Amino acid sequence: MSEKIPFELREEEIAFEAIRAQGAGGQNVNKVSNAVHLRFDIRACSLPDAIKARLLARRDQRITGEGVIVIKAQQHRSLEKNRAEALTRLHALVAAAASVPRPRRATRPTLASQQRRLDSKQRRGQVKALRGRVHD
Repeated sequence: MSEKIPFELREEEIAFEAIRAQGAGGQNVNKVSNAVHLRFDIRACSLPDAIKARLLARRDQRITGEGVIVIKAQQHRSLEKNRAEALTRLHALVAAAASVPRPRRATRPTLASQQRRLDSKQRRGQVKALRGRVHD
């Protein structure tokens, strides 16, 4: 099982910006800002260094080159629900980086698996040999 590093996300380190949601919205679409942009600066936050390093090493399109997580939430019609969803997604992203994977221990292949590999190589070689020219 993987080990979890404890962490806490501080409210003052998270910036929210209300923006207009994309897509259909009826008469309200051009008047109300329902979507939320969440911004979280990884380098300037109070998370443990191990989590920061793991977050910055992730290949995630939500993490900019400057190390800022940008999450856009626009699924709900209410600004508060979108804000809560963005926070949930941020928490899930950080929680995924907080779990330390167990190091893999190298093991030797079993004798049976080695034999299966050699048998399949031999069969493959015979199939290829049969593709050659037919000699008279």
